[in-house]
Amino acid sequence: MAFLIERNDITLMEVDVIVNAANIYLKAGGGVCGAIFNAAGKEKLQKECEKLGNCDTGSAVITKGYNLKAKHIIHAVGPVWEGGKSKEDEFLSNAYLNSLKLAKEYNCESIAFPLISTGVYNFPKERAFSIAKEVITGFLNDNEMTVYLVIYDNLSLKVSKSLLGDIKEYIDDNYVDEHHLSRESMRMPYPSSANMFEESSDLEIIENQSQFLDYSAESIAETPKPKKHKKSLEDVVGRLDETFSQMLLRLIDEKDMTDAQAYKQANIDRRLFSKIRSNTDYSPSKATALAFAISLELNMDQTKDLLRKAGFALSHSNKFDLIIEYFIINDIYDIFEINEALFTFKQAILGK
Repeated sequence: MAFLIERNDITLMEVDVIVNAANIYLKAGGGVCGAIFNAAGKEKLQKECEKLGNCDTGSAVITKGYNLKAKHIIHAVGPVWEGGKSKEDEFLSNAYLNSLKLAKEYNCESIAFPLISTGVYNFPKERAFSIAKEVITGFLNDNEMTVYLVIYDNLSLKVSKSLLGDIKEYIDDNYVDEHHLSRESMRMPYPSSANMFEESSDLEIIENQSQFLDYSAESIAETPKPKKHKKSLEDVVGRLDETFSQMLLRLIDEKDMTDAQAYKQANIDRRLFSKIRSNTDYSPSKATALAFAISLELNMDQTKDLLRKAGFALSHSNKFDLIIEYFIINDIYDIFEINEALFTFKQAILGK
């Protein structure tokens, strides 16, 4: 189970099925519909669609994928926007839900949607996105499938202007240029030797240096030598800390959550979670580790601890990290809301 937002050409998606924003006559049209027909092979696809006849608004039918990477195409008919007074929301919800049910019927494990009805049918994009998210996440609560929503612009996302403003302000206040930081860290916190020679006498220099260094034979002789203790390989290995997998499973138990609750709230596929559970030494990606931190509603210190188990850290020279940090500090743990913000700022999203 995973709901992922992606910028892509839907005809290039490597999934079991892609969804075509179709018209009731199942004819090749413009926009997404025309692109899918052309990529699949217009003549063959049109011939199969003609055999199916018409498709009612809110309904969906399935055909072969032909020349596409996807095995199938689901043709879902969305509503024409008429101001919201003609059950457009209901019809659009049905178009998504019927497509998902049809994909499940054909044993599809992955599906890619466009934002249905937002082209020539003029359905408001933010409203369409909100409906798509509600239907898809609701379906995934009881079903295992990877669902992609393929969109091209930020206007499609319902991220409040106030939230975007707060995130931008947080980034501006905390972002550190990595190159600038490296230069600053190399600066000496005390006068350089050149300045010391310009401003001090030889005696003063020697006295200043003696405050820090004493290389006399007497001092060396008096310096106690550290005792050497050889550790066996067994000692070193035996003192290893718990792994990412062990810490994650412990936290799930401590939070009194089921495995399903943990990976679904992390927007993580069940199969990936199974790999983590069955392999004590599993090495996750940074995005996966952070997704579980959000799912478990970890505070900042706990999140950093979990990341360290996976070999990662948060950096103020990384906008992705700062956005995640903003949400955790403000106790916002809705992974879909976080992903909308990440997508808007053109960052990778959480989940798989």
